[in-house]
Amino acid sequence: MDMGFILSEIDPDLTRFRGSSSSSFISRATLNPSSAPASSVMSRLFFFFRNPNSRHFCSSSSFPSSWFSLPGKPLMKWPSDTPPPKPPRDPPPIKHDGDEEVDFDLQRDSAVIEPLLRDYAGDDSGLRSALDRSLIRPRPALIRQLMISCEYSFKPLHTLFLWAETRPGYRHTAAVFNTMIELLAKSREFDSAWLLIDRYSQADDQLVSHGTFTILIRRYARARMPQAAIRTFHLMERFGIPSPNFDILLDALCKEGLIRSAEAVFRQRQNPPPSTTSYNILLNGWFRCRKLRHAEKLFAEMREKGVNPTIVTYGTLIEGYCRMRRVERAMELIEEMKEVDGIEPNIITYNPIVDALGESQRSKEALTMVEKITSYGLEPTISTYNSLVKGFCKEGNLLGASRALKSMIGKGCLPTPTTYNYFFRLFAKSDKIEEGMNLYRKMVEMGHTPDRLSYHLLVKMLCERGKLDMAAEIIKEMSSQGCDPDLAIYTMLVHLLCRLNRLEEAYSEFMSMIEKGLTPQYLTYQRLVAALKKAGMVEMANKILDLMSAIPHSKRLPDTYKGDDIADRGSLIIKRAQAVSDVLKSSRNEKEKFGRHRFRKGQKD
Repeated sequence: MDMGFILSEIDPDLTRFRGSSSSSFISRATLNPSSAPASSVMSRLFFFFRNPNSRHFCSSSSFPSSWFSLPGKPLMKWPSDTPPPKPPRDPPPIKHDGDEEVDFDLQRDSAVIEPLLRDYAGDDSGLRSALDRSLIRPRPALIRQLMISCEYSFKPLHTLFLWAETRPGYRHTAAVFNTMIELLAKSREFDSAWLLIDRYSQADDQLVSHGTFTILIRRYARARMPQAAIRTFHLMERFGIPSPNFDILLDALCKEGLIRSAEAVFRQRQNPPPSTTSYNILLNGWFRCRKLRHAEKLFAEMREKGVNPTIVTYGTLIEGYCRMRRVERAMELIEEMKEVDGIEPNIITYNPIVDALGESQRSKEALTMVEKITSYGLEPTISTYNSLVKGFCKEGNLLGASRALKSMIGKGCLPTPTTYNYFFRLFAKSDKIEEGMNLYRKMVEMGHTPDRLSYHLLVKMLCERGKLDMAAEIIKEMSSQGCDPDLAIYTMLVHLLCRLNRLEEAYSEFMSMIEKGLTPQYLTYQRLVAALKKAGMVEMANKILDLMSAIPHSKRLPDTYKGDDIADRGSLIIKRAQAVSDVLKSSRNEKEKFGRHRFRKGQKD
């Protein structure tokens, strides 16, 4: 089927660019990039697409009669002419119960304290003295904002917490206290967390609460310390926490894959008798571990003991069967819940079935299911429509996906970045860069902000096709939206620069990775070192080798980590992060240390 016809189902404008002549844009292009407004980023992208060898950017304002300067038609007929507002770049701090009103001096005081936390990271007494000299009056809102926003070690934040409580007129709130416990437990400083809990439990501040112990239980489970999590639960009553919720312990263990420990403690508990919620949590845990027989056995036991299943129970079973590609059994359960237990399914119960049918490339059946759901008087949700779009895109059926999108918008469900990402995947797979970039432009025009995955898919599509200039513009756009390039972006960029034999820029981006605390993949640095040596750039290659020898890193290739112990991998990540931190701290002048050359768009060898 003709791609132009399919795109016309989404928007007739998407096909107009395909037939336009690139020479008309080149002849009227402005070669002064400083004159281009910020809104012309997409215009410059398309200029590069049509002119991959160009070294200049063009501005849409220089040729008002071109298609780029015309207001784009909506992707569909939207329910409202007003696009959804973009979230603020820097949202104000969230106020919590007990926190003071956010004052105008909060940002100023935060800007004064943050450098102190960085400069005195390993010097507790020095940090206390510097905080005293700052003459800043600590407030709970200020302390909590610093804890949440600062990306430093827990140690200076712990010192800040202890310093604040010594200041006249200051008292910690429950929100500040729990945030400190979260930071300590996240860093596996459980002893320090217990010291704070023990000290504050003896005071009348009532800071130690059920939420405090919930944080510890979940952090112990995440650290794969199930016995410590269980002991913490049993200690709650000793610290004056009445009626601890047993289901929180089960949920924490099951979500971290510790289902056997969860079932063991479940069996040991005799009083009170197990609730439906406890069974639901364990059912979900067994399905998450893909243990179908254990889940079926537990459900049978539930019936034998007279514990009545709820719609949540059936929803858990249906989602579990769908996750394991047993969609027929899931559909049987829909009838069973109605006939045996008299429970009417809701749209959340049906959504996993629609998704599973789409995943199995049975999109026509998924569409029939949605029509059936609608006939029952249930309204499909954004999740339902996204599952339909995903199924059609997975089959390569762009026409079906675009019609599902059109139906979705007609029902008042606005697309999310996830919806667009399915289209981006399809365009990348079918080598349709032009259509993908057109859809991206329309997405931005309608006020929808792409998420990190959207940028990843676009950069990957462009890098695989060697479109360096366009990829650089997308990365710039990504940074302007508050999404800093991560390991995946840097990896794709370095590999592309190596392929294009632009090794100095590849070296520069590689060093930028290290500066930002990202550990390059083994394949990336081996490929770059080999390319540098082949090009006679031995000094650069040796610098990379020396640098990587100081950073613990895996020498395995991607997708070869199956079977590794999770705790060992976590330990390696911590060692790697510490080594990167040590390397950065040892350099007084990072630019001189790394010989960094900033990547400049449009520069050629």
